[in-house]
Amino acid sequence: MEAWATYRTTSAADWPTRRLLRAKGDSRVSVVLPARNEEATVGAIVATIREHLMDRVSLVDELIVVDSRSTDRTAAVARAAGAEVVSQDAMTRGLPRLTGKGDALWAGLAAAEGDVVAFVDADLREFRPHFVTGLLGPLLTDPSVDFVKGFYHRPLVSTSGVEADGGGRVTELMARPMLNLFWPELAGFVQPLAGEYAGRREVLARVPFVSGYGVETAMLIDLLELVGLDALAQVDLGERKHRHQDTAALGRMSAQIMLTAWSRLQQRGWANPEMLPTALLTQFRRGGSDALPNLDREIVVNDVAVAERPPLAQVRHQLPRRQVAAA
Repeated sequence: MEAWATYRTTSAADWPTRRLLRAKGDSRVSVVLPARNEEATVGAIVATIREHLMDRVSLVDELIVVDSRSTDRTAAVARAAGAEVVSQDAMTRGLPRLTGKGDALWAGLAAAEGDVVAFVDADLREFRPHFVTGLLGPLLTDPSVDFVKGFYHRPLVSTSGVEADGGGRVTELMARPMLNLFWPELAGFVQPLAGEYAGRREVLARVPFVSGYGVETAMLIDLLELVGLDALAQVDLGERKHRHQDTAALGRMSAQIMLTAWSRLQQRGWANPEMLPTALLTQFRRGGSDALPNLDREIVVNDVAVAERPPLAQVRHQLPRRQVAAA
């Protein structure tokens, strides 16, 4: 793990734009943002990529925002800032309806035409171009690299102050211990759940996408098996600022990641395939009109089941031609 981390870890500063332009050659680069109700942040991200990586230089050829059933002005804001907006539902028409981030990512991959595809979350604040150039660096300069994961410091802002690395609670409390236990080869990834990553389109099209929050975990595990650890890399992107979810939401996220990991254990024969874990998560909410006697809490049960889109390469012929969201 230490040898891999030393060999396959770089910093965004190692990849200046001019170097990437020389290395790009005839390759096409797509950037995809999955977005659901992100009107407050998506416009600034799109505008930054458009100005610095498309208008000033021709590093990014295609900028796509996947509208994941937003109920706000996400699509309009993204389009006004210079992105091509596609509908998640339009891109998956004819296939079973799925929900969650993973399905939006899959739809974005289906819409993208680049040889290299970078994914960036749409809720980032103070976004800078190096979030994209850092991810592209190893892929454009080293043909032996198939996938690059970002990592960063994640400050957690609370009423008591700022904790410099207080973000990433699901990673530290659940995902990292789990990966170390079952997939120790992946222990060198600083942030296995990071939402910023890039890969060669032909490789990404050969792995399934989990519909919910397990998508990043499944992707790492599946790519490890498909291309091997040496084809995976990571890049330090500095500091990432975004909104944080409450503890109950993080619990639901953790449950989806655990179910995803269980499915991979079953696929590899490491868990009994006949034992299906429950997809219902029981949580407690303090107070409320339905609080139980002597408990002072409501019981809240959520279905955290995850589904999967098959590898894009298997169903590409079934998909409609790209559907651009209407204005």
